[in-house]
Amino acid sequence: MASKSDKQKLTPVQQQYQDLARNREPRRFTFTNLVRAFIIGGTICLIGQAIQQMFIHWGGFDEKKASNPTVAVLVIISIILTSLGVYDKLAQWAGAGTAVPVTGFANAMASAAIEHRREGLVLGLGGSIFKVAGPVIVFGTVAAFIIAIVYFIFDIKMTGG
Repeated sequence: MASKSDKQKLTPVQQQYQDLARNREPRRFTFTNLVRAFIIGGTICLIGQAIQQMFIHWGGFDEKKASNPTVAVLVIISIILTSLGVYDKLAQWAGAGTAVPVTGFANAMASAAIEHRREGLVLGLGGSIFKVAGPVIVFGTVAAFIIAIVYFIFDIKMTGG
């Protein structure tokens, strides 16, 4: 938004355009966006928890082993909803609530693949998917390397499975 001194430098037509643009700009209701993001993000997490409990109850998994198939099911659901155009409409309404890591990442990759599928399997699908996945993979690898160096330098004992 231009300050008063900047607005005085504009011609009357430019000032009129600035006023028109300001009046047409969509209003941002921050609290409403927060509530929507909380509701949708929480619902996605609730669905994930329900899926995990189903694997534990009916599949005979323990809590740790049920997490991998739970993530796979969430990714599949996200890809199906993306291909049907539902996930994108939900994301427009809920904003950041749909960026829950696994479903948001699956949506981003599926959207890129759908958008560029006509360019072929390698350059279209493969290339566009790795435009999204590449930075995530590089960041994950570099972060894991740095954490391993910190563990090595400070001789931190790792416990667990």
